[in-house]
Amino acid sequence: MNAVEEWERLLEAADELTSEAADGIIDTHGDRGVTAIEAVGERRVKGYRDFTVVVGHSEEYVVENDTCSCEDSRYNLDPDDPTQLCWHVVAAKVARRIDAVDHHDMWYSEVKEFL
Repeated sequence: MNAVEEWERLLEAADELTSEAADGIIDTHGDRGVTAIEAVGERRVKGYRDFTVVVGHSEEYVVENDTCSCEDSRYNLDPDDPTQLCWHVVAAKVARRIDAVDHHDMWYSEVKEFL
């Protein structure tokens, strides 16, 4: 079991963000983990019919199948290492596990038209 699977297991078992799970997230992802936890706490993980979107400080990032549209994912992280995740993917994983996704019953493309 890798470090991501371990903190995911802790979240599923508790159904909430425990200090043990938070420590695992931060130990595994460092500052990305801290930012992800903050985003979940601020309800910046949005679920639409077609995508999960994480609201960043200046943009929104589409997270689909544990991949992200951000530059950090594209340029800085090793896609073959399951523990190297951008903070948007970590936030989406955490929010899904603890039922903290802000659900919207619409297509993201509909929302994108207004942005």
